[in-house]
Amino acid sequence: MNNRFTFRIGCLSLLLLCTMGLQAQDDLLSLLGEDETTDYASASFKTNRVINLHSLENTHRGVLDFKINHRFGMLNQGAYDLFGLDNASMRLGFDYGITKDLQIGVGRSTYQKMIDGYAKYRILHQSSGKRNMPITLSAVAGMYINTLKWSDPDRDNYFSSRLSYTFQALIGRKFNDWITVQLAPTVIHRNLVSTAAEENDVYGIGIGVRQRITRRVTLNAEYMYLLPDQVRDGIINSFSIGADIETGGHVFQLHLTNSTGMAEPTAFTETTGDWLDGGIHFGFNISRVFTIVKPKI
Repeated sequence: MNNRFTFRIGCLSLLLLCTMGLQAQDDLLSLLGEDETTDYASASFKTNRVINLHSLENTHRGVLDFKINHRFGMLNQGAYDLFGLDNASMRLGFDYGITKDLQIGVGRSTYQKMIDGYAKYRILHQSSGKRNMPITLSAVAGMYINTLKWSDPDRDNYFSSRLSYTFQALIGRKFNDWITVQLAPTVIHRNLVSTAAEENDVYGIGIGVRQRITRRVTLNAEYMYLLPDQVRDGIINSFSIGADIETGGHVFQLHLTNSTGMAEPTAFTETTGDWLDGGIHFGFNISRVFTIVKPKI
């Protein structure tokens, strides 16, 4: 009997000690703040662009992202033009992170001699832990100026006719280290359109996907769908596919696309290349980041 009693007392004591130990461990973790942490998703894409579309990623605070976008002519131009390599259009751009959630940017393209500027604000940031947010949500607003000479300088031409605007919501999720998907509902307003049959306000949605191959290489694809009966005949939805290669402070984006323009209004509403007919451009984007303001420690 004494042995049984002693055994029971021993078991109860051991159970009590384990319980006290677990409680003490929980209290210690609580004091250390380990149960209060929030893990935010990062590296959803290699840069703040999928290819043409804005991506879920923001330029870090105090960092300047200098971009060179280069796009050759169409492959179906044949051997005389070296399958498009004799012709090219380009864009130079600067993106700057004002805060961790707000970035701005400007650029200038040779296509339509277009000047563009935008602001992007991250409203929600995908996270887990203390704060569980399943998606990232950002808002983008851009303005674009076509600076080509007027086709008819003798008529009444207005500066406002050169302007167009884009408003986008970026909604996406990094499902794991390997794949990210985003949607980009888009509204484009053009002050001046080519024909009376076209709409000034155009509605569409962009889809972007990133598939990781290695730590430094990803495959990206994007598709821009326009609702029907908004633009002139002959306009085709933009589709682009490419690879991002990260090398230190540079990211090289090699891609194939049927869009000549690199800004949202031109990519959405002026794409005429047909993939099935060889109307494809080979191009590349180069992203180089510079720390302008060092983060406070």
